Amino acid sequence: MANYWAIAIGINHYQLFQPLSCAQADAEALEDFLVTEAGFLPKHCLLMTDTSPPIGDRSTYPTKENILLLLEDLAARSWQPEDYLWLFFSGYGVNYKGKDYLIPAEGNPELVQETGIELRSLMQSLQLADLNVLLLLDINRAFGTQADAPVGEETIELAQELQLATILSCQPEQFSHESSELGHGFFTAALLEALRSGNGSNLSDLESYLSLIVPKLCHHHWRPVQNPATIIPSRAQVILPELAMESDFEANPVIYPEESFAVALAAPPLDDYPRTSAERGKWREATVNSSQQVKAYKVEKPKSQPAQELATSLVSQPMAETSLGENPRGRFIPNSSKGYVSRLPSNQPSLPFWKQFLLWGGGSLLVAGLIAVVFLRNQEIFRIKQISSTSPNTSDRQAIENLPSDRASVVRLNNQSSAQITSSSESKKRNQAVLDLAKMSLRQTQASDLSMAIATARKIKPGEPLYEQAQENIKIWSRMILDLAEGRAKQRQYASAIAAARLITKDEAPYAKAQAAINLWRLEGKQYVSNKTLLDAANALIKSGQASTYNRAIEVAKKVPAGQPGFDSAQKSINKWSEKILDLAKRRANEGDRNAAIATAALVPEETGAYEDAQDAIQKWQKK
Repeated sequence: MANYWAIAIGINHYQLFQPLSCAQADAEALEDFLVTEAGFLPKHCLLMTDTSPPIGDRSTYPTKENILLLLEDLAARSWQPEDYLWLFFSGYGVNYKGKDYLIPAEGNPELVQETGIELRSLMQSLQLADLNVLLLLDINRAFGTQADAPVGEETIELAQELQLATILSCQPEQFSHESSELGHGFFTAALLEALRSGNGSNLSDLESYLSLIVPKLCHHHWRPVQNPATIIPSRAQVILPELAMESDFEANPVIYPEESFAVALAAPPLDDYPRTSAERGKWREATVNSSQQVKAYKVEKPKSQPAQELATSLVSQPMAETSLGENPRGRFIPNSSKGYVSRLPSNQPSLPFWKQFLLWGGGSLLVAGLIAVVFLRNQEIFRIKQISSTSPNTSDRQAIENLPSDRASVVRLNNQSSAQITSSSESKKRNQAVLDLAKMSLRQTQASDLSMAIATARKIKPGEPLYEQAQENIKIWSRMILDLAEGRAKQRQYASAIAAARLITKDEAPYAKAQAAINLWRLEGKQYVSNKTLLDAANALIKSGQASTYNRAIEVAKKVPAGQPGFDSAQKSINKWSEKILDLAKRRANEGDRNAAIATAALVPEETGAYEDAQDAIQKWQKK
């Protein structure tokens, strides 16, 4: 029986970032719900906040080291294939050089790569663990850092590629908001309400509810819109235990005051908000009258209250007049609210009809003239292509011979290439499969596109036209998927390789080979991640100019076993670091401190590239 696990991380007090107000409360509330109402075992729900108690002798203070060690320990000792994991993070996020990072408590805005948690590595590790993962990321965008792009774009692409269920609190170009009135971030407040009301037993329902409620919270609190981004894997996934799914959720109880969560179903965009109090009074009256006419996506459930109905019931009183400048402790920074929105002025004058006619007529004549020139200049080339496409009879050969010598040679080369392709039936079939793929506007370099093509071809039944061609295409496309997967594995992209190979179904010829490869890549992937972690730890020990730190790094890198992925990289690093030690020794010898040079050179370990040179140098310095 599969186990359900949860790790809830919420960070209010950063060492080098502006503090947040509600991140810790977000994590604590979600952990409490999963234990008390969703049926998760308390020992399987782990909380990491500024004040969370230790787990045994292990600290739960949310530093990078503590978070990664906890995940590594659970993967090694506790998690089993097909277990369920909720991983929730509420705090800062940064995109640096195209990569997304979660910022732990000690994160440094000037050292994002060194102190942040790389989401690519984290998500690949979770995918290799073969868990049913649900990532919930209530990420606040950090300013004044090395960040060069909105956080979230890479995470969305990775979630799609790795087929990991993921929900981000907002789109990459938007902001996540939190409110001291709610006591939570808007995303987490809506998430908790969805789970309590029974609208979160599966990802589709949860997505529908969040996409409805979160923007309405923004309208009510007069913040720029925030739309959650949800990535749902192709494989259907239940996200709550059977115990919780079968119980009757109560729709009315909420974890925060109802009046704080009141939402306006017909709230206008911020730009349309009335300027005077009299206009605002009229607008609020119109809003209440029109709110009943709003229709939203609704999922039928016999035991839970629909999302729209619940949202309507939460509108219990008029909205407070809240200025945009209030709640400075929240996550939104008003000065950066609408930079990505592009609108045309509503009062822009239109051109007279005669001017439009001249513009369009003149443009059309210009385009027609260009087409005519191009056609006339290339008429001879078109004739060559027509000749080369017909059967090579005597008149064709004569026509080719009458062409200028350079163009005739080009045609002959094309004919020779066509003859070579025709002679290879396998190449011809593959070319046909690629051509059929292109006709469907799908790409041969994307495993997901090839899988879609296979699904389309399977719809052609025996006896129908093109059935034989469709079956041949299925064989070729499935082999192409496996080729792509193998190529990714060679590049150490194990998670991506496994995701591609999983697209090959039991009905396809390479299925057995793909399954064997998946098992091998899963093992190699775990070894690679473990060995990469060792190398990262070794690199972290190095301090420029200190030979002893290079020596310690070498000892850590030696722990990478021979024959495993990452061993070659470890050996290269060991040799490079031994050369660094020898360079430091030579520098000290040149400065006249031979004793320090000898002591430094002695730190070069045996069986490294610089060892013999270091021993020769020691003997030379000792003689002097």
